[in-house]
Amino acid sequence: MSKVVVISIVGEIGLWVADLTNGTVVPLAPPKSGGLKVVTDLAMKGSIITKDVNVAVVVDSAQDAFSGRFVV
Repeated sequence: MSKVVVISIVGEIGLWVADLTNGTVVPLAPPKSGGLKVVTDLAMKGSIITKDVNVAVVVDSAQDAFSGRFVV
């Protein structure tokens, strides 16, 4: 199974690529064509797109995540 995730957060501009194997997160240039362009265009219009993701939440800080804090 892949160990790379493309991330976009509501209210933030841009895409990010998280490489879980290497422990890196880097910005991704907006796609100009292909399936990723289609889903990012849909996301910009308010759609929520997920594929093969079990949990994805936004927290205020890494400290909150490491301490287990999550506000619903």
